[in-house]
Amino acid sequence: MEDPTIYVLNKMTEVLKELRVEVNRYNIFEHKNAIATLPATLKEADGVILAASVEWFGIGGYMQQFLDMCWLYADKELMRNLYMLPVVMATTYGERDAELSLLRAWETLGGIPVNGVVAYVENLDEFEANDEYSRIIEKRAEELYRAVHQRTKSLPTSNLAVRANLLKTKTIELTPQESEQLSKFVSDETYVKQQKEDIEELSAMFKKMLQEDTEQSEPEEEKESAESVDRESVTAKEQPINTAGDKIAAALIQSYHPEDDFTASYAIIISDEDKILHVEVTPEHVKTFYAATDEADVVLRTTSKMLQNIIENKTSFQKGFMAGEISAKGNFKTLRMLDTVFRFG
Repeated sequence: MEDPTIYVLNKMTEVLKELRVEVNRYNIFEHKNAIATLPATLKEADGVILAASVEWFGIGGYMQQFLDMCWLYADKELMRNLYMLPVVMATTYGERDAELSLLRAWETLGGIPVNGVVAYVENLDEFEANDEYSRIIEKRAEELYRAVHQRTKSLPTSNLAVRANLLKTKTIELTPQESEQLSKFVSDETYVKQQKEDIEELSAMFKKMLQEDTEQSEPEEEKESAESVDRESVTAKEQPINTAGDKIAAALIQSYHPEDDFTASYAIIISDEDKILHVEVTPEHVKTFYAATDEADVVLRTTSKMLQNIIENKTSFQKGFMAGEISAKGNFKTLRMLDTVFRFG
């Protein structure tokens, strides 16, 4: 059976063109690889007809993607004055639910919905031959024209209140021009593919660097007992901290194995505790303290839970870094040495 939605759209297009309205039709399926750019076409319109066919359930993935892109990239100021008429034709159950989805989405976007065309069509020939149905469709098209021409206002809805008070996206504020440009990048498969390849190449490079450092470094046997190493207590620059009360710092001190000619400083930002643990290592001793600054040879950011897993020998600094549980900046060789000078278990 042919799609009844196409029949309705053709009928409405005829009416609008008789009223000297310019009509541009976009088949989302034909633009499926560039859906992110479609919201840019809204700036040329005074009104929009969103048409969906319900063959099983819902408005379909491509229509949902288009609405998602409108939320991300469309000019929200423009949307406030944009009228939308939903057209939903169903050959099965669910046309009312699909219409409601379109209406709610458009209201949440800030637009103005108008009464649409919603129907269950069992036999397309009978549907097309029914003059009363044709008049209803034509009337809806005329109502859209009048709503746009007269700038018809609508009463406030809870969807608008929710949008204003709750749905505040945590994204970078962009101008309409920047949003449009970003949508073009998102829809550019070549650009996205190149970005993925660049990320994979960088990841492979860092892994190779860490592997080469591991192969070149031969861990020395323990030549000194724990008593022979000068290990300082955990002290803050301004206020002493009880070593016994700080399990992480105490574990670092007890598990320290010095390396000849290796001196480094680490600043470990414990994000969930809002503290910065400093660790300074030399061939003679290890020193730990808390400070507000993050100045060090290597700066790491992680959580107390991750550090607890490390000191319990459930994982390592290197594994945490490769898994993304630890972020770091500084010399990679110095970072890798953490697992050499601190051996837990």
